[in-house]
Amino acid sequence: MLKIAVTGPESSGKSTLCAALAAHYRTSWVPEYARYFLTRLPREYEQADLLTIARRQMEWERRYARKAKEVLFCDTELLVTKIWSEVKYGRVDPWIAAVYQRRKYPLFLLCAPDIPWTDDPLREHPNAADRAALYLRYRDELVVKGANFVEISGADQEGRLKQAIEAVDWILGY
Repeated sequence: MLKIAVTGPESSGKSTLCAALAAHYRTSWVPEYARYFLTRLPREYEQADLLTIARRQMEWERRYARKAKEVLFCDTELLVTKIWSEVKYGRVDPWIAAVYQRRKYPLFLLCAPDIPWTDDPLREHPNAADRAALYLRYRDELVVKGANFVEISGADQEGRLKQAIEAVDWILGY
């Protein structure tokens, strides 16, 4: 079972891409646990909540992997939580940082925020310049980690999907 991480700043098309890839490969994808958690939280979130989100996201990966065929697409992973914590709180929980460094995915699909912003009460960075800076932060982190990643860009969803399929097919040896 190959797990492909789909990452990038908010409103960069991660969920849309995961759903389209899962449909194309007739497999499962892991939704973003943070969205599930935060929509049910009866208060403002705190930094400690990010540890809960990180752990549950990993649990969801394990759960959805049981239903997947050959490949599983993960809508976010610990890099998202790490950067979120660094930007929002100026620090990251040591557990998140350590597990992020150890977790390996054969491929990261890094989604560029070059699509229109979709307003959502859970999103915090509508400014295009902020999203572009976050994107560079994601890319730099993947480079430092030595991760295998492909940048997915362009305003056309079909074009983005084609880029992602080419990268996934290469990893799968098609």
